[in-house]
Amino acid sequence: MTIRLSVLDQSTALSGRPPEESIRETIELARLCDELGYLRFWVSEHHNHPSIVGTAPEILVAAIAATTRRIRVGSAGVMLPHYATLKVAEQFRVLEAIAPGRIDLGVGRAPGGDFRTALALNPRAETAADQFLAQLRDLMAWVVGTDLPQGHPFRGVEAHPAGPTAPEFWVLGSSDYGAQVAAHFGLPYCFAYFFSDGRGVEQALGLYRRHYRSSPGYPSPHAAICIWALAAASEEEAQHQFTARAVWRILRDRNMLLALPTPEEAAAVALAPVEQAKLAQMRETAMVGAPHKVKRMIDELAASRQVQEVAVVTWAHDAMVRRNSYSLLAREYGLGTSG
Repeated sequence: MTIRLSVLDQSTALSGRPPEESIRETIELARLCDELGYLRFWVSEHHNHPSIVGTAPEILVAAIAATTRRIRVGSAGVMLPHYATLKVAEQFRVLEAIAPGRIDLGVGRAPGGDFRTALALNPRAETAADQFLAQLRDLMAWVVGTDLPQGHPFRGVEAHPAGPTAPEFWVLGSSDYGAQVAAHFGLPYCFAYFFSDGRGVEQALGLYRRHYRSSPGYPSPHAAICIWALAAASEEEAQHQFTARAVWRILRDRNMLLALPTPEEAAAVALAPVEQAKLAQMRETAMVGAPHKVKRMIDELAASRQVQEVAVVTWAHDAMVRRNSYSLLAREYGLGTSG
């Protein structure tokens, strides 16, 4: 089975580094992944999150699309309840004009932050998520350029600029809800496997495939998963770099959302015995190691979940470590280059 590899980047905050550097590093990483031959480069949306500074995927997508040549670029995703649907449609029509045939519009219903922040983004946040299905229906019509239903109050309103191509829609999620929404609309679906170490993936993908309704662009289900992985030249180096992410997760479970520490800072954190056991377990199961090992783990997971597309998210304090990880995986999978 041939696996198509993509990238998710979250513009991670890094200890001791200005947050704006994380945004610039996301753009640089996208250029590298374009050269390496990855299929897609997605950016996420989070708000008031001390660990993740990627708050505006539509702006990052524009910067990346304007400075890459081949790779598909998109959102993973736009948290639709925060926004007016027409404005999102207009943003992505503009993006499609910048990079025709290369834009992905991934949408989600989650707030991407706490509820108070959701209220700051949209004063109607308490009920906005209830309109997600209607929003997605309207967004699809405006982006593709089809008519809204008869009797719709905004029928006849168009999202400009129009063009011969349209962004590719994705529904993103880590629960049964997103899977059922994607099935209902006949859209591709990506399960955020890295959110919960895969809990719920089998049921979500099963629901998606069983209830899938054929659509003009997608006569059959198209499922993907997003995983966390890190490759390095040796197992020892990979595990050393993984220490930062692993300890960050343990601190998150203490309700401490912090910038990603260096591996050395992480190793100096005092852990309780139960936390030390959790760290050891993470080292055993994480997709971390030499390139051939990481590839084997990705292939086995993809085969078990019957998906042929996998997006990889990698956190590392050192930008070169992260770039090297994606380069090693590209080489291991024999990805081509843009030139």
